[in-house]
Amino acid sequence: MTDKRPYVSPLREKAAAQTRALILQRATELFAERGYGLVTVADIATAAGVATKTVFASVGSKSDILDRIVDEGVAASGYEQAMQQVLAGRTPEAVLEALARGTRSGNETLFTVHEAILKALPSREHGEVLWKRATADYRDALDAAARHLHTLAPPPSYPVQETADLLWYWFGPLSWRTLVVDNGWSWDRAEEVLQRTAIATLY
Repeated sequence: MTDKRPYVSPLREKAAAQTRALILQRATELFAERGYGLVTVADIATAAGVATKTVFASVGSKSDILDRIVDEGVAASGYEQAMQQVLAGRTPEAVLEALARGTRSGNETLFTVHEAILKALPSREHGEVLWKRATADYRDALDAAARHLHTLAPPPSYPVQETADLLWYWFGPLSWRTLVVDNGWSWDRAEEVLQRTAIATLY
């Protein structure tokens, strides 16, 4: 007897994927604008132009949606490509220039995602764990950049771990947000000053 597998329509799968992407996009925008705690699944459904039950069936609960936003944000960050350029640098200046450019690109491109995550932390249970998950690869990349700087001549005037901590202080998402959002700097100006500050302090 031949097993009969259910037919899966490629067009239906494509439509479902597009619906999921739209729901996540609208949820990200709402979380970034209003804050996670002030957004309901019904709000997300209305913004996406779908029924509330479609949101649950397609993506899950509000908590599930935030988890998906975090995971997809990490995947879309482009940090691996940026780190290839950082680690290819053969002078401290070249490394820090690539680091400033790469972290600026990631933060600028994913600005709405970062805002959605940051505004969710106060009202999301285990917010600290969520933030660590969202930034783990980011921290690892800056740790790798610090180790690479210490293979070059001259090395930074700080130990490796302190160098990594300083890179996080300058090039982590909160630093970019402080300058661009809280103080109204342009992304270009922030990139220039953060790069210059890192070079002047480390060397």
